[in-house]
Amino acid sequence: MSVILYGLKNCDTTRKAGQWLATAGIDHAFVDLHDDGITAEQLGGWLEALGWEALLNKRSTTWRELPDTDKQAIDAQRARKLLQRHPTLIKRPVLEHGSDLLVGFSAARYEAALAGAD
Repeated sequence: MSVILYGLKNCDTTRKAGQWLATAGIDHAFVDLHDDGITAEQLGGWLEALGWEALLNKRSTTWRELPDTDKQAIDAQRARKLLQRHPTLIKRPVLEHGSDLLVGFSAARYEAALAGAD
């Protein structure tokens, strides 16, 4: 089963997750959300599985730089549009392992989710 790590190449947490995967001997692909983005279909699947609140990173530089009008009255529909237009608003990293998705990095969560994935 494939393992894909989504994040930003300059993000410390994404790098920690990638290093953990490498040290654990887990072969994985990396997708840079800034350079590569994600498809509308993929974002829709993530939103359905996790909810927009789990994906929208309100602590990001991108969020802080948005006009206040974009940040007001956020709901699922507005969040989807913002995340599609600005994939760097997605909390990172996102780890995709088959149909499983993990947001953020925790060695313990990765270990539990990826037991036997190599």
